[in-house]
Amino acid sequence: YLKISKLALAFAIIHSKPPGKSCKEYAEHLAKTVSEQDFGWKSKVQVLEAEVLRLRQELLLNKICPRFCLENDASAEILLDQECINPMSYSSQLEDSGCDVSNDYAFDSLGIASDFHQPEHNVNTSKRWLERVPPLNLCCTGKEESLTAPVQFLQHLLEIRKLSEGGILQADFTQLENDSFTICNSVSHLLDGLTVFYNSPKFPVSNVLTEAVCVLISLITDTKLSNHVLKKCFKKLEEFKKNLIQIILRNSSVNRFQALHDVSNTLVLLGRNNILRNSLISLLLSEVRQFAEQLLQAHQMQAMYDITQYENIFPLCMILEQLLQNETEESNVSSSDYDGEEKIEFLKNLDQIILHLSDEFPLFSLYLWRVSVLLNSAQIQ
Repeated sequence: YLKISKLALAFAIIHSKPPGKSCKEYAEHLAKTVSEQDFGWKSKVQVLEAEVLRLRQELLLNKICPRFCLENDASAEILLDQECINPMSYSSQLEDSGCDVSNDYAFDSLGIASDFHQPEHNVNTSKRWLERVPPLNLCCTGKEESLTAPVQFLQHLLEIRKLSEGGILQADFTQLENDSFTICNSVSHLLDGLTVFYNSPKFPVSNVLTEAVCVLISLITDTKLSNHVLKKCFKKLEEFKKNLIQIILRNSSVNRFQALHDVSNTLVLLGRNNILRNSLISLLLSEVRQFAEQLLQAHQMQAMYDITQYENIFPLCMILEQLLQNETEESNVSSSDYDGEEKIEFLKNLDQIILHLSDEFPLFSLYLWRVSVLLNSAQIQ
């Protein structure tokens, strides 16, 4: 049937082709016309799918908290005044050298972003509470527009959670179990939007992207909502972490250091969650170990090595060191208690690697040694 159909199509094209055009040219013209029509339909489908998701988001919020309009609630007004905070400053300009950059939320002495020390209070200003304000109305570029809908939905979810905890609203978060599609799609859109930005960042960073990072971190650190999110979106979050690590390793632009800093900061913040931290440590150990082995092989064979990747491996070492140093949010147990399979692989031949690389690559060897000390600290204690 397929062969007969192809033959009939070929005869139809031959008979209907205009004079002056070959059959090949006319077939290509028809194919282009059909593909443009398909693109138009795909665009319409995407718009309709986005509208369906928005309606599902509104429906889910209404199921969780039917009465979430707080305009006439005096007690809510008091809480809103108390919770008034300044939005996080994220004004950063990329310098020409790629080395001397400014960042208003730079790492503190431990490399932890100080603006995120209290994740519950960093997502919203008092003007963004539920239905008191219209949807985000910010000037967005094309890749930022896809972030506004999931950011606003997740913002509202976090705000309802906060107000219900204060006794102002009655909310039923068991509804999240009944509608996994909406929460999964919203988080997926958020992660995809952030990945697109980190792949081709523009400075200064817009408010939409700043809020997207804030919402994501608050979502995974919230004691009640994080369980729902991790249960349904764990694979997507794992994929997101892998993408960020590869973005760091592959970036070869001259002025890349501020962009790498932003990606590294997001990974460190993701590591605040116990479940995500252990898998992230495993991923980082694997990448650093593989690079160390490749560098040792190139050094022994007196072969060339990728200097850009050598420079990019240091942010991964810094992230790894911070995650192993940090304490968990829920207890005083150190992250250095990490005992995954990748730890054994990392430590297997590490002494020999450090011994052979220490003369030629002293800084990298020092980082390897520091990571090994942190991995062994629990055993030493």
